[in-house]
Amino acid sequence: MDKALRTMIDNMPEKTGKSLEAWKEVLKSEFFSKHSEAVKFLKMEHGVTHGFANTIVTLSKDKNESLDDLINNQYQGKENLRPIYERLVEVVKKFGPDVIITPKKGSVSIIRKRQFALIKPATKTRIDLGLKLVGKDLTNRLENSGPFGTMCSHRVQLAKIEQVDKELNDWLKEAYEKAN
Repeated sequence: MDKALRTMIDNMPEKTGKSLEAWKEVLKSEFFSKHSEAVKFLKMEHGVTHGFANTIVTLSKDKNESLDDLINNQYQGKENLRPIYERLVEVVKKFGPDVIITPKKGSVSIIRKRQFALIKPATKTRIDLGLKLVGKDLTNRLENSGPFGTMCSHRVQLAKIEQVDKELNDWLKEAYEKAN
């Protein structure tokens, strides 16, 4: 298990008032058709921050899918994109020990205190990287959020590992710094 995720789980009782196991029991008493509904429930009804709510919901899935299984399933048939994903994770982990990588069924949230990036294999040939850079001007490469809606303010489309360059790393770092 990722060290940052382990730390988040260990800190959960202090930060949220309940252990992961207790939160799983809370979620079992409700029905949610979507991941986002369960996250919203924890935030609105229990005052849990987005990062913790997202992690609780992800780790509460009845399927016995490990975090690695979630990633492997995302890149099944899109193996050519996996090195881009791995490079992005490598970059963000260098920002600090407070970076939390949270795989979901179709994407991976990158969280500090709040989500600051989202990695999604959008097609067989492209990853969409969502960034939370509110107020930053759009460029040819740094587009509006597109399919991410309000989860992110911008999107960068990545088809080659070489596109994970200094400019992109700077945007990631800026989003990380704004998420404190």
